[in-house]
Amino acid sequence: MSTLIEQAHSREWFYSYDLPDGSTTPTYHGDDIKAIHNTRWQMLQSCLDERLGKARQGLTALDLASHQGWFAVKMAQAGFSSVLGIDARESHVSDSELISEIYGLDHLAFKQGDIHSQDAGQLGQFDVVLMLGLLYHLENPVGALRICRALCKNLCIIETQIVPGLTGYVDYGSYQYVRPLKGSFGIIDETEDTHGPEASITGICLVPSLDALLWILRKVGFSDVTVLEPPENAYEQLRHHKRVMVAAQV
Repeated sequence: MSTLIEQAHSREWFYSYDLPDGSTTPTYHGDDIKAIHNTRWQMLQSCLDERLGKARQGLTALDLASHQGWFAVKMAQAGFSSVLGIDARESHVSDSELISEIYGLDHLAFKQGDIHSQDAGQLGQFDVVLMLGLLYHLENPVGALRICRALCKNLCIIETQIVPGLTGYVDYGSYQYVRPLKGSFGIIDETEDTHGPEASITGICLVPSLDALLWILRKVGFSDVTVLEPPENAYEQLRHHKRVMVAAQV
């Protein structure tokens, strides 16, 4: 165990993990970043309790863009029988596997992969699918949400940055034929940041408005879509609705 903990202390971490020897993993963002992780988990835990109850034996979970495994670990510790984390960066998978081994979570696994290459025919479906902090780093968010729906057999939780929305009507081929706007996307440039561990892997990011996100989730096949209310002590972006967490039920 000491050797594994020494390995953990020799690496750079986005998340502050409490280790069995009483130490914590050093983070390269400092303590300020903890607020968003804690708020996400608080909101997620409340939603799971309300939708699934406290007993999670026999339930499976998938964490898309699992990063260094923090939420996948939380799900495994929360009683899910099987949890899989998938991340595009091999270094994140390696870090996650180390933490899982330190905690002795035999029902938690990680694999490397891009969200757009995931296939429900190979992976199967999961009771709960998480997409936290991913959607606004993608150039094909609609395709990613379609994959989420294919992989999900009960509940999908999405947390994302959002942009201001547009409403109204546009001429669509002719001034005599108009269509209503269902929402909008903002284009964010991360092309100079793809080397960063939290940035897009392609650099072109389409960030949805809230109306767009909710409309798309229903169109890709979710029957009930609910915006979760942040707690009073929430991270400022969630508290001020610059980010949202949405529960989409199959």
